[in-house]
Amino acid sequence: MKVSEVMTVPPVCVEPHVSLAEVTRLMAECAVGSVLVVEDGAPHGIVTDRDLAVRGLGGGLDPKASVDAVMSPRVVTVEATDELEVAYQTFRRTEVRRLPVLDAGRVVGVLTIDDLLLDVFRRLADLLGPVAWSVLHEPPGPPSETGVPHEP
Repeated sequence: MKVSEVMTVPPVCVEPHVSLAEVTRLMAECAVGSVLVVEDGAPHGIVTDRDLAVRGLGGGLDPKASVDAVMSPRVVTVEATDELEVAYQTFRRTEVRRLPVLDAGRVVGVLTIDDLLLDVFRRLADLLGPVAWSVLHEPPGPPSETGVPHEP
């Protein structure tokens, strides 16, 4: 399975000059914990809600300060065409929680640990679905006088 099949699209992105107040509003509006900072479609950094709380507003910066003052400039990425195994290895190797996804050098999505967890749950449901279905379709034994089914 490819990264592009599991990633979140569209990614929430801002340019480096956007204010901390605007980034905070955008995170709340889009219900995300991070925003990619891009220039001309290419990754420039990433800012998380923790960055805003600790280094930004919590660190005494003015809400009008630009996001590049608090973003993490180290951006680890994966390609949309990469196999999911590459993403798993990248998460383990780098200890980041979010990976911008690129296609020809441009940000096209974001892959998070949560995305992979949801994928694992979907795969598990696919695997266990037929088993659960067969168990649910077995006819129950006749009820006993106490209302508890008899053992076969």
